[in-house]
Amino acid sequence: MKRLRVLVLMHEDLVPPDHANGHDLKTVEWRTEYDVVSTLRRLGHEVLPLGVKSDLGVIRTAIEQWKPHIAFNLLEEFDGVAVYDQHVVSYLELLRMPYTGCNPRGLMLARDKALTKKVLSFHRIPYPEFMVVPQGRAVKRPKSLTFPLIVKSVSEEASLGISQASIVEDDEKLRERVVFIHNSVGSGALIERYIEGREFYVGVIGNGQLQALPVWELILDKLPEDAKRIATERVKWSRKYQDKYGITSREAKNLPEGKAEEIQHLAKRVYRALGLSGYARIDMRMDEQGQLYVLEANPNPQIAHDEDFADSAEKACYDYKNLLQELLNVGLRWRPAKAA
Repeated sequence: MKRLRVLVLMHEDLVPPDHANGHDLKTVEWRTEYDVVSTLRRLGHEVLPLGVKSDLGVIRTAIEQWKPHIAFNLLEEFDGVAVYDQHVVSYLELLRMPYTGCNPRGLMLARDKALTKKVLSFHRIPYPEFMVVPQGRAVKRPKSLTFPLIVKSVSEEASLGISQASIVEDDEKLRERVVFIHNSVGSGALIERYIEGREFYVGVIGNGQLQALPVWELILDKLPEDAKRIATERVKWSRKYQDKYGITSREAKNLPEGKAEEIQHLAKRVYRALGLSGYARIDMRMDEQGQLYVLEANPNPQIAHDEDFADSAEKACYDYKNLLQELLNVGLRWRPAKAA
Protein backbone atom coordinates (compact mmCIF):
# COMPACT_ATOMS: atom_id res chain seq x y z
CA MET A 1 0.00 0.00 0.00
CA LYS A 2 1.36 3.39 -1.03
CA ARG A 3 1.92 5.89 1.75
CA LEU A 4 -0.17 8.97 0.94
CA ARG A 5 -0.24 12.58 2.03
CA VAL A 6 -3.88 13.06 3.03
CA LEU A 7 -5.33 16.53 3.60
CA VAL A 8 -8.38 16.07 5.87
CA LEU A 9 -10.89 18.92 5.45
CA MET A 10 -13.17 19.68 8.40
CA HIS A 11 -14.91 22.60 10.07
CA GLU A 12 -12.40 24.72 11.97
CA ASP A 13 -14.28 24.13 15.25
CA LEU A 14 -13.95 20.35 14.86
CA VAL A 15 -10.20 19.94 14.46
CA PRO A 16 -9.42 17.16 16.97
CA PRO A 17 -6.49 16.99 19.37
CA ASP A 18 -3.64 14.63 18.55
CA HIS A 19 -4.61 12.45 21.52
CA ALA A 20 -8.01 11.76 23.06
CA ASN A 21 -6.71 11.29 26.60
CA GLY A 22 -9.24 12.63 29.09
CA HIS A 23 -12.06 12.89 26.52
CA ASP A 24 -15.16 10.73 26.16
CA LEU A 25 -15.18 9.90 22.45
CA LYS A 26 -18.87 9.05 22.59
CA THR A 27 -19.81 12.64 23.38
CA VAL A 28 -17.18 14.93 21.81
CA GLU A 29 -18.30 16.90 18.76
CA TRP A 30 -15.11 16.04 16.86
CA ARG A 31 -15.52 12.28 17.19
CA THR A 32 -15.71 11.60 13.43
CA GLU A 33 -12.76 13.87 12.71
CA TYR A 34 -10.66 12.16 15.40
CA ASP A 35 -11.60 8.66 14.20
CA VAL A 36 -10.68 9.48 10.59
CA VAL A 37 -7.43 11.31 11.33
CA SER A 38 -6.14 8.81 13.88
CA THR A 39 -7.07 5.80 11.73
CA LEU A 40 -5.45 7.22 8.59
CA ARG A 41 -2.27 7.71 10.61
CA ARG A 42 -2.42 4.12 11.86
CA LEU A 43 -2.67 3.06 8.22
CA GLY A 44 0.73 4.71 7.72
CA HIS A 45 -0.42 7.78 5.81
CA GLU A 46 0.89 11.28 6.46
CA VAL A 47 -2.13 13.32 7.58
CA LEU A 48 -2.76 17.06 7.78
CA PRO A 49 -6.05 18.08 9.45
CA LEU A 50 -7.24 21.43 8.06
CA GLY A 51 -9.94 23.54 9.66
CA VAL A 52 -12.12 25.39 7.14
CA LYS A 53 -14.87 27.93 7.83
CA SER A 54 -15.37 30.63 5.21
CA ASP A 55 -12.05 30.99 3.40
CA LEU A 56 -11.15 28.80 0.43
CA GLY A 57 -7.67 30.30 0.48
CA VAL A 58 -6.58 28.04 3.34
CA ILE A 59 -7.29 25.02 1.15
CA ARG A 60 -5.32 26.38 -1.79
CA THR A 61 -2.40 27.31 0.45
CA ALA A 62 -2.29 23.84 2.01
CA ILE A 63 -2.39 22.17 -1.41
CA GLU A 64 0.35 24.41 -2.83
CA GLN A 65 2.66 24.09 0.17
CA TRP A 66 2.03 20.50 1.32
CA LYS A 67 1.17 18.89 -2.05
CA PRO A 68 -1.24 16.20 -0.80
CA HIS A 69 -2.17 13.22 -2.93
CA ILE A 70 -5.84 13.46 -1.93
CA ALA A 71 -8.25 15.47 0.23
CA PHE A 72 -10.43 13.52 2.66
CA ASN A 73 -13.58 15.64 2.73
CA LEU A 74 -15.42 15.80 6.07
CA LEU A 75 -17.02 19.21 5.47
CA GLU A 76 -20.80 19.40 5.85
CA GLU A 77 -21.09 23.16 5.26
CA PHE A 78 -19.14 26.23 4.20
CA ASP A 79 -19.56 29.71 5.64
CA GLY A 80 -22.38 28.36 7.81
CA VAL A 81 -24.49 27.20 4.83
CA ALA A 82 -25.10 23.45 4.48
CA VAL A 83 -25.55 23.39 0.69
CA TYR A 84 -22.31 25.30 0.10
CA ASP A 85 -20.24 22.18 0.73
CA GLN A 86 -20.76 21.31 -2.94
CA HIS A 87 -18.89 24.47 -3.93
CA VAL A 88 -15.86 23.41 -1.89
CA VAL A 89 -15.81 20.13 -3.83
CA SER A 90 -16.09 22.08 -7.10
CA TYR A 91 -13.10 24.13 -5.96
CA LEU A 92 -11.11 20.92 -5.34
CA GLU A 93 -11.94 19.81 -8.88
CA LEU A 94 -10.78 23.15 -10.31
CA LEU A 95 -7.50 22.67 -8.45
CA ARG A 96 -7.24 19.12 -9.89
CA MET A 97 -7.17 17.74 -6.35
CA PRO A 98 -8.57 14.20 -5.88
CA TYR A 99 -11.00 13.91 -2.98
CA THR A 100 -13.10 11.38 -1.09
CA GLY A 101 -16.88 11.41 -1.14
CA CYS A 102 -19.44 12.73 -3.52
CA ASN A 103 -19.05 14.98 -6.54
CA PRO A 104 -20.68 18.47 -6.60
CA ARG A 105 -23.50 17.58 -8.98
CA GLY A 106 -24.53 14.60 -6.87
CA LEU A 107 -24.39 16.75 -3.74
CA MET A 108 -26.63 19.36 -5.36
CA LEU A 109 -29.25 16.82 -6.44
CA ALA A 110 -29.30 14.93 -3.14
CA ARG A 111 -29.29 17.99 -0.84
CA ASP A 112 -32.50 19.27 -2.45
CA LYS A 113 -35.01 16.63 -1.34
CA ALA A 114 -37.72 17.86 -3.69
CA LEU A 115 -35.38 17.76 -6.68
CA THR A 116 -34.28 14.28 -5.59
CA LYS A 117 -37.88 13.06 -5.73
CA LYS A 118 -38.38 14.56 -9.20
CA VAL A 119 -35.35 12.65 -10.46
CA LEU A 120 -36.61 9.47 -8.79
CA SER A 121 -39.99 9.97 -10.46
CA PHE A 122 -38.34 10.07 -13.89
CA HIS A 123 -36.58 6.79 -13.12
CA ARG A 124 -39.79 5.22 -11.75
CA ILE A 125 -38.25 4.73 -8.32
CA PRO A 126 -40.93 4.62 -5.57
CA TYR A 127 -41.12 7.49 -3.06
CA PRO A 128 -43.84 8.99 -0.84
CA GLU A 129 -46.11 11.57 -2.51
CA PHE A 130 -45.04 15.08 -1.59
CA MET A 131 -45.35 18.83 -1.99
CA VAL A 132 -43.05 21.75 -1.18
CA VAL A 133 -43.97 25.02 0.52
CA PRO A 134 -41.26 27.68 -0.05
CA GLN A 135 -40.55 30.21 2.68
CA GLY A 136 -43.09 33.01 2.76
CA ARG A 137 -45.88 30.95 1.22
CA ALA A 138 -48.95 29.39 2.82
CA VAL A 139 -49.93 25.73 2.54
CA LYS A 140 -52.45 24.73 -0.12
CA ARG A 141 -52.69 20.99 0.29
CA PRO A 142 -54.09 19.11 -2.71
CA LYS A 143 -56.84 16.61 -1.85
CA SER A 144 -54.74 13.82 -3.32
CA LEU A 145 -52.14 14.29 -0.56
CA THR A 146 -53.87 12.59 2.35
CA PHE A 147 -53.08 12.44 6.06
CA PRO A 148 -51.05 11.45 7.97
CA LEU A 149 -48.25 13.63 6.62
CA ILE A 150 -44.73 14.38 7.81
CA VAL A 151 -43.22 17.87 7.55
CA LYS A 152 -39.47 18.39 7.29
CA SER A 153 -36.89 20.77 5.87
CA VAL A 154 -36.44 20.56 2.12
CA SER A 155 -32.66 20.94 2.38
CA GLU A 156 -31.32 20.39 5.92
CA GLU A 157 -29.74 17.09 6.94
CA ALA A 158 -29.33 15.14 10.19
CA SER A 159 -33.08 15.21 11.02
CA LEU A 160 -32.85 18.92 11.82
CA GLY A 161 -36.33 20.14 12.76
CA ILE A 162 -37.85 16.65 12.94
CA SER A 163 -39.76 15.64 16.10
CA GLN A 164 -42.91 13.73 16.98
CA ALA A 165 -44.82 16.94 16.15
CA SER A 166 -43.57 16.64 12.55
CA ILE A 167 -46.30 14.07 11.85
CA VAL A 168 -49.62 15.84 11.39
CA GLU A 169 -53.19 14.57 11.05
CA ASP A 170 -55.11 17.70 10.00
CA ASP A 171 -54.71 20.96 8.09
CA GLU A 172 -54.39 23.13 11.19
CA LYS A 173 -51.41 21.14 12.51
CA LEU A 174 -49.99 21.07 9.01
CA ARG A 175 -50.00 24.87 8.80
CA GLU A 176 -48.41 25.15 12.24
CA ARG A 177 -45.60 22.77 11.38
CA VAL A 178 -44.84 24.45 8.06
CA VAL A 179 -44.53 27.79 9.84
CA PHE A 180 -42.19 26.15 12.36
CA ILE A 181 -39.90 24.86 9.59
CA HIS A 182 -39.92 28.24 7.85
CA ASN A 183 -39.12 30.20 11.01
CA SER A 184 -37.03 27.86 13.13
CA VAL A 185 -35.08 25.91 10.52
CA GLY A 186 -35.00 28.70 7.94
CA SER A 187 -35.77 26.65 4.85
CA GLY A 188 -38.67 25.61 2.66
CA ALA A 189 -40.91 22.85 4.01
CA LEU A 190 -41.19 19.40 2.45
CA ILE A 191 -44.53 17.72 3.11
CA GLU A 192 -44.78 14.04 2.28
CA ARG A 193 -47.09 11.14 3.00
CA TYR A 194 -46.04 9.39 6.19
CA ILE A 195 -45.15 5.74 5.62
CA GLU A 196 -45.81 3.56 8.64
CA GLY A 197 -43.30 0.72 8.68
CA ARG A 198 -39.67 -0.32 9.05
CA GLU A 199 -36.83 2.12 8.33
CA PHE A 200 -33.76 0.88 6.45
CA TYR A 201 -30.37 2.41 5.65
CA VAL A 202 -28.18 1.07 2.86
CA GLY A 203 -24.58 2.18 2.40
CA VAL A 204 -23.22 2.26 -1.15
CA ILE A 205 -19.56 2.65 -2.12
CA GLY A 206 -18.11 3.29 -5.57
CA ASN A 207 -18.19 5.29 -8.76
CA GLY A 208 -19.05 3.16 -11.80
CA GLN A 209 -18.75 -0.20 -10.07
CA LEU A 210 -20.94 -0.09 -6.95
CA GLN A 211 -21.03 -2.15 -3.79
CA ALA A 212 -24.15 -2.07 -1.61
CA LEU A 213 -23.44 -2.81 2.05
CA PRO A 214 -25.71 -5.02 4.19
CA VAL A 215 -29.18 -3.59 4.90
CA TRP A 216 -29.24 -1.78 8.22
CA GLU A 217 -32.39 -1.10 10.28
CA LEU A 218 -33.23 1.56 12.85
CA ILE A 219 -34.71 -0.18 15.92
CA LEU A 220 -37.31 1.87 17.80
CA ASP A 221 -39.36 -0.90 19.42
CA LYS A 222 -39.11 0.47 22.97
CA LEU A 223 -40.45 3.96 22.30
CA PRO A 224 -43.71 4.86 24.11
CA GLU A 225 -46.75 3.26 22.47
CA ASP A 226 -48.16 6.60 21.29
CA ALA A 227 -44.87 7.65 19.65
CA LYS A 228 -44.37 7.31 15.92
CA ARG A 229 -41.35 5.25 14.87
CA ILE A 230 -39.37 7.99 13.10
CA ALA A 231 -35.77 9.23 13.20
CA THR A 232 -36.21 12.50 15.09
CA GLU A 233 -33.34 14.75 16.16
CA ARG A 234 -33.38 13.17 19.61
CA VAL A 235 -33.41 9.65 18.18
CA LYS A 236 -30.33 10.42 16.08
CA TRP A 237 -28.27 12.61 18.37
CA SER A 238 -29.31 12.36 22.05
CA ARG A 239 -27.26 9.66 23.74
CA LYS A 240 -29.44 9.97 26.86
CA TYR A 241 -32.64 9.47 24.83
CA GLN A 242 -31.12 6.51 22.98
CA ASP A 243 -30.13 4.82 26.23
CA LYS A 244 -33.54 5.47 27.82
CA TYR A 245 -35.51 3.82 24.99
CA GLY A 246 -32.98 1.28 23.78
CA ILE A 247 -32.63 2.93 20.40
CA THR A 248 -30.10 1.19 18.22
CA SER A 249 -29.47 0.04 14.68
CA ARG A 250 -28.40 -3.34 13.38
CA GLU A 251 -28.44 -5.58 10.35
CA ALA A 252 -32.05 -6.02 9.23
CA LYS A 253 -33.53 -9.35 10.32
CA ASN A 254 -36.64 -11.36 9.40
CA LEU A 255 -36.93 -9.93 5.91
CA PRO A 256 -38.98 -11.83 3.32
CA GLU A 257 -36.90 -14.01 1.01
CA GLY A 258 -35.08 -11.90 -1.57
CA LYS A 259 -36.10 -8.61 0.04
CA ALA A 260 -32.57 -7.68 1.20
CA GLU A 261 -31.29 -8.05 -2.36
CA GLU A 262 -34.24 -5.99 -3.63
CA ILE A 263 -33.43 -3.21 -1.14
CA GLN A 264 -29.75 -3.21 -2.12
CA HIS A 265 -30.62 -3.13 -5.82
CA LEU A 266 -32.99 -0.19 -5.22
CA ALA A 267 -30.24 1.65 -3.32
CA LYS A 268 -27.89 1.27 -6.29
CA ARG A 269 -30.59 2.56 -8.66
CA VAL A 270 -31.00 5.68 -6.52
CA TYR A 271 -27.22 6.18 -6.35
CA ARG A 272 -26.91 6.01 -10.14
CA ALA A 273 -30.02 8.10 -10.82
CA LEU A 274 -28.63 10.98 -8.74
CA GLY A 275 -25.12 10.68 -10.18
CA LEU A 276 -23.54 10.04 -6.78
CA SER A 277 -19.93 8.99 -6.32
CA GLY A 278 -17.58 8.04 -3.50
CA TYR A 279 -20.00 6.79 -0.87
CA ALA A 280 -23.54 7.47 0.31
CA ARG A 281 -26.35 6.13 2.46
CA ILE A 282 -29.80 5.59 0.98
CA ASP A 283 -32.74 5.82 3.43
CA MET A 284 -36.00 4.02 2.75
CA ARG A 285 -39.10 2.60 4.42
CA MET A 286 -41.06 -0.61 3.93
CA ASP A 287 -44.77 -0.71 4.73
CA GLU A 288 -46.71 -3.71 6.04
CA GLN A 289 -47.35 -4.94 2.48
CA GLY A 290 -43.61 -5.01 1.74
CA GLN A 291 -43.71 -1.97 -0.55
CA LEU A 292 -40.47 0.05 -0.47
CA TYR A 293 -40.34 3.84 -0.55
CA VAL A 294 -37.12 5.85 -0.90
CA LEU A 295 -37.01 8.70 1.61
CA GLU A 296 -33.74 10.38 0.66
CA ALA A 297 -30.12 9.93 -0.33
CA ASN A 298 -27.32 11.06 1.96
CA PRO A 299 -23.96 11.53 0.21
CA ASN A 300 -20.95 11.69 2.53
CA PRO A 301 -22.83 10.23 5.53
CA GLN A 302 -21.54 9.97 9.08
CA ILE A 303 -18.50 7.68 9.09
CA ALA A 304 -17.39 7.70 12.70
CA HIS A 305 -16.28 4.35 14.05
CA ASP A 306 -19.20 2.29 15.43
CA GLU A 307 -21.82 4.32 13.52
CA ASP A 308 -24.29 2.82 11.02
CA PHE A 309 -22.16 3.12 7.90
CA ALA A 310 -19.00 1.72 9.48
CA ASP A 311 -20.91 -1.05 11.25
CA SER A 312 -22.58 -2.20 8.04
CA ALA A 313 -19.23 -2.02 6.21
CA GLU A 314 -17.72 -4.29 8.86
CA LYS A 315 -20.42 -6.86 8.08
CA ALA A 316 -19.18 -6.68 4.48
CA CYS A 317 -15.63 -7.52 5.67
CA TYR A 318 -14.34 -3.93 5.79
CA ASP A 319 -12.98 -3.22 9.23
CA TYR A 320 -12.68 0.51 9.93
CA LYS A 321 -9.13 0.82 8.61
CA ASN A 322 -10.01 -1.02 5.41
CA LEU A 323 -13.15 1.10 4.99
CA LEU A 324 -11.21 4.38 5.10
CA GLN A 325 -8.56 2.96 2.76
CA GLU A 326 -11.28 1.92 0.31
CA LEU A 327 -12.77 5.45 0.40
CA LEU A 328 -9.31 6.80 -0.45
CA ASN A 329 -8.98 4.31 -3.30
CA VAL A 330 -12.41 5.21 -4.70
CA GLY A 331 -11.56 8.92 -4.47
CA LEU A 332 -8.28 8.44 -6.33
CA ARG A 333 -10.13 6.60 -9.12
CA TRP A 334 -12.76 9.35 -9.63
CA ARG A 335 -12.32 11.31 -12.87
CA PRO A 336 -14.46 14.49 -12.75
CA ALA A 337 -13.84 15.50 -16.37
CA LYS A 338 -15.14 12.17 -17.63
CA ALA A 339 -18.08 11.81 -15.24
CA ALA A 340 -20.67 13.66 -17.32
